[in-house]
Amino acid sequence: MKDIQDENLRRQLINDSGYKDMFSIAVINETRLLYIAAGDYIVKEGSQPQHLFYLARGRARLHATLSNGRVSLIDFFGAPCFIGEMELINERHDPRAVQAIEACWCLALPMKKFRAMLLNDATFLHSLCVALIRKNERNIVSLTQNQSFPLTHRLAAFILLSQHDDVYREKHTQVSEYMGVTYRHLLYVFARFTREGYLQKAGASYVIKNKQALAALASEMNPGDPHQFTDDILSARK
Repeated sequence: MKDIQDENLRRQLINDSGYKDMFSIAVINETRLLYIAAGDYIVKEGSQPQHLFYLARGRARLHATLSNGRVSLIDFFGAPCFIGEMELINERHDPRAVQAIEACWCLALPMKKFRAMLLNDATFLHSLCVALIRKNERNIVSLTQNQSFPLTHRLAAFILLSQHDDVYREKHTQVSEYMGVTYRHLLYVFARFTREGYLQKAGASYVIKNKQALAALASEMNPGDPHQFTDDILSARK
């Protein structure tokens, strides 16, 4: 994680991400710009974050280590969104790991200094409520899709969501658990995608060879705009 001293970029991300509209108190001058490389951690598991982060650009994953030592995938984040809001609200909350999937740019506000002010800022609290409602809606949609669509569609969407630079590196054991399918079933669909030329095996990873085909499968799960998911995925690295 690097502190970036680029005032023009900081101002651009503040304006473009809608950050300043999240607060009624003065936070801009105290907001730092941080760069997190792909694979690095925004929040380390078990370590209380020192900042409230606002992901202005990039994608990240949330995961936790279970008592048996297994790592469990929990969720994925895409800009713009807050990270660390649970620890802001509840200081006793046990932080889970938030890891950058790709290069991430975060706007960061010192948590200790601003906690009391933020928890009394109606605009900020409203912003958090809206974010939580959207997250809940997304989880409901995800649950419905898990029950209604075959693994081919869901896995296509997952690959596009978690890839970095057109390379997929997730562990099969974690993904099979996250998606609620057997390890064998997951391998079967990966083998199918490889045979059909969507993916190419490269050691423990897969190179995406036909992103449009995967996006077409994934977009079938979107009953609203069948093209929106494709557009979002194909522009995810911009």
